[in-house]
Amino acid sequence: MARRRDGGGTALAAVLLPVLLAAAGCGADGGSRAAPPAPPSGGAQQQSPGRSAAQASPSPAGPYVALGDSYTSGLKVPPQTGTPAGCARSGANYPALVAAGLGLSGTGFRDVSCSGARTGDLTAPQRTADGTNPPQLDALAGATRLVTVGIGGNDAGFMDVVTRCAQESLRSTLAAGGAGTAAGGGTGGAASACRAVYAAAGGGPDEVQQKVAAAGGKVGAVLAEIHRRAPSARVYVVGYPALLPADPAACRVTLGDGFAAADLAFLTEKQQQLNGMLRERAAAAGAVFVDTAAASAGHDMCAGEGERWIEPALPAAGGAPLHPNARGERGMAEAVLAAVRG
Repeated sequence: MARRRDGGGTALAAVLLPVLLAAAGCGADGGSRAAPPAPPSGGAQQQSPGRSAAQASPSPAGPYVALGDSYTSGLKVPPQTGTPAGCARSGANYPALVAAGLGLSGTGFRDVSCSGARTGDLTAPQRTADGTNPPQLDALAGATRLVTVGIGGNDAGFMDVVTRCAQESLRSTLAAGGAGTAAGGGTGGAASACRAVYAAAGGGPDEVQQKVAAAGGKVGAVLAEIHRRAPSARVYVVGYPALLPADPAACRVTLGDGFAAADLAFLTEKQQQLNGMLRERAAAAGAVFVDTAAASAGHDMCAGEGERWIEPALPAAGGAPLHPNARGERGMAEAVLAAVRG
């Protein structure tokens, strides 16, 4: 678990930013590989007894195809399995847990998600640091009955936004001497350096909003193509779990004094816009939106190591910076299963 460092912004600039820079773009590091385990039983941390992912009633029938980026593939979540290795696909990611919960295996389940994927990688091959992933939509067929898709964050450049925001926040905090601007400093209403750097000339939607809107058109096209290739499938668009808490003060221990509360609030707002776009596109395409942000409330990267679903910039073993850990993948699986059975 990351711990607070005295010295605030200076220590954070030396430690946090290199990690964030390495994580930009949702990461393509496949991590270690291991043989896949027996079908995982998963389940959210506080689920009711007897209601684990693997024990639930087997409905609906497959075939089930999982599409998506690193939040779907389970970057660095053990065991890393499947091919190509560069996709960093976990045998315990949420698609695997959903399939186990629905009693699907063999030809009834295909996970073709890949770390770093953008919408274009669903219709064209994706080159990774270790192998090429075929077009993800090639896994669909007329017989496909269930599809989950988690995509759009890389198209909107969200991890790049996090990286740039961290840089600008640290620069602003250091320039101000760190007084009263850090997370938990009680100045959440203060000007945001992140907001300023992304502001559009003459007002109007900022640069991040524009990127999210542009990504929305691509997501819409992907959903239309999914329907064309698998017209009988029920499609679930899986949103992104909460990266940060509603109260920036909760991040004081994890992020130290170098990240301004107003900048954390800006990132939370941008993630909400990203998920809002996915919700709108799902509705327009007749798909179901799975709100994992609501499900992950209180389990963000600033929560304790035993509670969080998202790893902070200095992750625990078996986790990737700013990505779901094994607990997060289980929580996302429970949200998907609830939607599928609902």
